[in-house]
Amino acid sequence: MAKNPAPKPTKTKTPPATAKEAAERYAVMDRVIRQTGFHIDELESALGMYMVGFHFGWRVLYLVHSKRTIAKYEAILGLKISEVFPEYGPDADRTNAYKVIQSVQNFWKLVSGDEKTTLNIDKRALSK
Repeated sequence: MAKNPAPKPTKTKTPPATAKEAAERYAVMDRVIRQTGFHIDELESALGMYMVGFHFGWRVLYLVHSKRTIAKYEAILGLKISEVFPEYGPDADRTNAYKVIQSVQNFWKLVSGDEKTTLNIDKRALSK
């Protein structure tokens, strides 16, 4: 079986969480994990979105996920991502989603599919 190549380390702009921020984030994750009524895969995905949101911001998340998925994850997490994350996180510009967002006139029309980008890139990928 072929091994996946190790990811290339990259310098990021997102500062490490302070002790207080880390404790708050852990408390959210612990609270969510202790809930019942969700599938583990959805729980895991919602927690992943929660962690990367601090790096990339809520607009990138809205472009990468459907509105329905965002609503599902917000319900699992018990929060609104636009109230927790910055519009654009410090590392938003490392994403293709950010490039796509910058290429259009209206963000919400892009999210709803009413406006298209001329860029031919995978919006879910990190930039190279």
